Amino acid sequence: MANTYTSLHYHIVFSTKNRIGYLKPESQHRVWAYLGGVAREHQMTALQVGGSDDHIHALVMAPATRAPSQIAQYLKGDSSKWIHQEFPEWRGFGWQDGYSAFTVSQSNVPEVIRYIQNQREHHHQKTFQEEYVEFLKKHGISYDERYVWG
Repeated sequence: MANTYTSLHYHIVFSTKNRIGYLKPESQHRVWAYLGGVAREHQMTALQVGGSDDHIHALVMAPATRAPSQIAQYLKGDSSKWIHQEFPEWRGFGWQDGYSAFTVSQSNVPEVIRYIQNQREHHHQKTFQEEYVEFLKKHGISYDERYVWG
C-alpha cells in the first residue's frame, strides 16, 4: 500500500516441548542461524536470535502483513522440520505448543538485543520459568499457572 510505513518489532519467546534441553552450546549457533534464515525467507529480519538449552528468544522486525501468530508459526514450523533432518539423534524434539510475543519500540531494540545475547549468563541467575512469568507480569498478560507449562 502506498504511503504506509511501519516499524514493527516483536520479541518472540518459546521453549522446547517439556523444556527438554536439546539446544546445547555446540549446536545453538546453527539453530539460531537457521531461525534467522527462516525470518528472511518470510520477508522479516531477525535482529537477534538466542536463548538457552530449552528455549529461544527472537527479536524480529516484520512487515505489517505478518501477525505475531504467523511469525511464531514460521519460526517454529520451519525450524522443527529442519532440526529433525539435521539432528536425527533428537528424535523426541519439538517446540512447545504456544509462544509469547511482545512488542518492542525502536528505542528499546538495543536493550532487547543485549538481553538476548546474554541469555546463557542471565540463566545462571534465574530459570526460564521465572523469566517467563516475569515477562508475562511485566507486560500485564493474564495467565493461568495450570496452562503456562503444558
